[in-house]
Amino acid sequence: MIAITTWMEHFLTALHKTFGDRISFIGLQGSYARGEASDTSDIDVVVILDSVSAADLKDYRAMLDPLPHRDRICGFFSGKQELLNWEPSDLFQFYYDTIPVEGSLDDLLEQITPDAVDRAVKIGACNIYHACVHNMLHEKNEELLKGLYKSATFTIQAICFRQTGCYVRHLTELLDKVSLEEQNIIRTYLAVKNGQNVTFSDDSEQLFLWAKKWITEDYKK
Repeated sequence: MIAITTWMEHFLTALHKTFGDRISFIGLQGSYARGEASDTSDIDVVVILDSVSAADLKDYRAMLDPLPHRDRICGFFSGKQELLNWEPSDLFQFYYDTIPVEGSLDDLLEQITPDAVDRAVKIGACNIYHACVHNMLHEKNEELLKGLYKSATFTIQAICFRQTGCYVRHLTELLDKVSLEEQNIIRTYLAVKNGQNVTFSDDSEQLFLWAKKWITEDYKK
């Protein structure tokens, strides 16, 4: 597994050399931010500049290419104004899943309204439903199903936040705060993540019915 503290030191040095005082925010997302990384985990870095041009994208790519584990580097790169005007439902997960390294994302909080979180739940459920149906009918792809279960855990985080006001970063802790149906989705995801084989028909049906429920029912009652 990558020594993320050492890697981030190299990254920060290169980033400051490339963009200097134009940097508005640096953060880390995903499994490395949660302390749950495995040997195959990506490095999800967040970089927000004062503004971003096509030339900046080329400079950032050139900066990343010599870094160790280049094939694992991904994340989010944006100008500040673009982020401030982003779709609010996307900002919910973005804000709460990002660990600040330099700077703050608190300017986003006023946009993360109850309506934005509701929209995050509805969009998440709709996307999962559509992809699950497509996979059941056409692709029959186990890897795609695993990815849909991962996406469902993000939607469950939004459901929990809307119902309790708490964002729960770690899935093992989230299990204690959600209903049995959501627990089953999380447990299935954790099992396949840890190497258990997918039971395609049963796991697909479980996810399909779960997504259908969140599309058609009013969970705020």
